[in-house]
Amino acid sequence: MKIVLDAMGGDNAPGATVEGAVLAAKEFGSRIILVGMKDLLERELSKYGGNIPNIEIEHASEIIDMHDSPAASVRKKKDSSINTAVKLVKDGKAQAIVSAGNTGAVVCATTLYLRLLKGIERPGIAIVAPTLKGASLIIDVGANIDPKPVHLYQYAIMGDVYSRAILSKFNPTVGLLNIGQEASKGTDFTKKAYDLFAKSRLNFIGNVEGRDLFNGRCDVIVCDGFVGNVVLKVSESLAESLSALLKREMGENFITRLGALFSKSALMAMKKEMDYSEYGGAPLLGIDGICIIGHGSSSAKAIKNAIRVAGEAIDQKVNQHIIDSMNKPAL
Repeated sequence: MKIVLDAMGGDNAPGATVEGAVLAAKEFGSRIILVGMKDLLERELSKYGGNIPNIEIEHASEIIDMHDSPAASVRKKKDSSINTAVKLVKDGKAQAIVSAGNTGAVVCATTLYLRLLKGIERPGIAIVAPTLKGASLIIDVGANIDPKPVHLYQYAIMGDVYSRAILSKFNPTVGLLNIGQEASKGTDFTKKAYDLFAKSRLNFIGNVEGRDLFNGRCDVIVCDGFVGNVVLKVSESLAESLSALLKREMGENFITRLGALFSKSALMAMKKEMDYSEYGGAPLLGIDGICIIGHGSSSAKAIKNAIRVAGEAIDQKVNQHIIDSMNKPAL
């Protein structure tokens, strides 16, 4: 298998992307195509000895920046690293794409060139979130901010499949994010989605609230992209603030510094569990191809793990399982 990496995507590109590719090639044996400005990528690769087995370069002369309009930039910047990477998958030269670039542009390009899986009307971005009871999946966190109830139902099916295939959940529980647990709560939109979930063969446990996001009550949490993106950004901000507060308080005086020293192993374990770079990136589910979207500030470690996750999705035939699941009777 080959995984194509948008080597120009992200705040730390191409340094972090190339380093992450090198790490993945050495640690996982991944075969990677770096897409971007050839001279820059060759310069970065030279830091690791130049020609590296399993890594090749595909030139792309343009970059879609984070502030660019997604749809317009995909149309106008034909030779961008995102477009070029997606077309390599379309042409069968690679089986997956990894990008930490403009999320909207990645969604637009993959939907435009790769199209959607049969039976899926809208793609959804899923994130793996650490909880008190292991990892859970939240979908959608930004691909579709104005969905229909049936789109949420399709997200639930895709989340169920991904949770089984990648997170090794035997019969994942599925919940609908709402303002209360009662079936009567929420807008007409969420009530209609609730009815679809309740009548399906999913292991649906009903509505879940914001407080259930990280307590492990549910394996797959479904919401619209607007709410999901707010959840994502608030969670990131909270994690960063808690980390900063903890560092500040532990360095307050000799006693707190001593306590921090004795708690170092526990604190390091907690940091690792909450570190987004451990999870690599967010799968864009529903497109006819494998796509992993990394955080804009992805480090080399995050890129390495995003490549790992892409490989796992290929190996586990996630898309075929989604198609099979969509073809099964709803009840």
